[in-house]
Amino acid sequence: MQALRTIREGLQNGTCRDQLRPAYGRAVAHGEARLLKLLDAFQAHFGAGDDTPIILCSAAGRTELGGNHTDHQRGHVLTASISLDTIACVHPTGNYIVRLQSEGQPAIEVDLHDLAPRKSEYGDATALVRGVAARLTERGFTLGGFDAYTTTEVLAGSGLSSSAAFEVLVGEIFNHLFCGGVVTPTENAQMGQYAENVFYGKPSGLMDQMGCATGGVISIDFQDEAHPVVRQVKVDLDAAGYALCIIDSRASHADLTDDYAAVPQEMRAVAAAMGKEVLSQVDPADFYARLPELRQTCGDRAILRAIHFFDDDAIVDQERTALERGDFDAFLALVRQSGLSSFRHLQNVCTYRKPREQAVVLVLALAERLLQGRGACRVHGGGFAGTVQAFVPLDLLESFRAGIDRVFGDGACHVLTFRPVGALTLIS
Repeated sequence: MQALRTIREGLQNGTCRDQLRPAYGRAVAHGEARLLKLLDAFQAHFGAGDDTPIILCSAAGRTELGGNHTDHQRGHVLTASISLDTIACVHPTGNYIVRLQSEGQPAIEVDLHDLAPRKSEYGDATALVRGVAARLTERGFTLGGFDAYTTTEVLAGSGLSSSAAFEVLVGEIFNHLFCGGVVTPTENAQMGQYAENVFYGKPSGLMDQMGCATGGVISIDFQDEAHPVVRQVKVDLDAAGYALCIIDSRASHADLTDDYAAVPQEMRAVAAAMGKEVLSQVDPADFYARLPELRQTCGDRAILRAIHFFDDDAIVDQERTALERGDFDAFLALVRQSGLSSFRHLQNVCTYRKPREQAVVLVLALAERLLQGRGACRVHGGGFAGTVQAFVPLDLLESFRAGIDRVFGDGACHVLTFRPVGALTLIS
């Protein structure tokens, strides 16, 4: 562990660049500038001196490339770490109190002697810190306190997994300081999911945390939740001639909790009617044979959402295969097919309770027009509000971005790159 002064000097004179390149690549200068501002914020908030020993940690945001709402049914997904991340400056204090300040958010304080879930903390980031610490303590690790200041470029509510990035960042801090670095990316992701499910009160799947923790483009089979099968996939967007864009519809997520919750609930209702827990355990042929009965038991929308699961779950493997053989055109065709299934069957492009508010649908319509029959676009993440994902030919990128921003506001279209590393300690 180095003194804050030493790390600052290294960031200023460029001697840290080799350590930062895995996370920031060609944007390493931007990464250095952000980390220098982070050091200033840490010192100002905690009153730390230049000789304070610190580490700098990072966790990537993630984008869902394939498998829309398939992870919570223990299906297949294709996901990738992206170039936006959450970073932390951390000083171990030698006590048992975690003090964490995220830029622009309320301060967090957790006593590591008290790691029981609290309903009063549901929906609060304090619960995520407490939950990750509780899981590590259950595994037998002896944890200590620390002071940390975090900032993020991962857009909240964007489908890029800002909460998951925060969870695995906390896991990385504990892992580096107190666990000897033995916690694997998959284990870190599972701790984050546990904290979110049990302590935060949100019944999320595991895809978000896996994408943030692991790095690169990966396919995941969640059939065995305790031991998901992870497979790395090499993808070079520049060589394929495309840019990855995430478009923020800037629609509000307020009052959408019931819409989000209904998707896994209805899928599980169909599985239960088939005598199973989740849809990945159901034989599609049996499902289609029992459609008349299932319509009466579960209703038509649940049936359509189950159809989406079976179709999109199969598409993920086809997408991975297309990418592995370098057939990007075939991959794009599958992205379009997946997006159509989300629109028609999953029905997560808007809430039908508010027919005047269909921002995601409008983004899709505009993106398709701007793409001029090329590339692909689809609803991204949970849906209903939030974002759209688009693969844009490089020669159309500037006109595409300008066309989106003209309607949805400056900065609505974000151009991203894949990041080869997930959660890691940048400098120690």
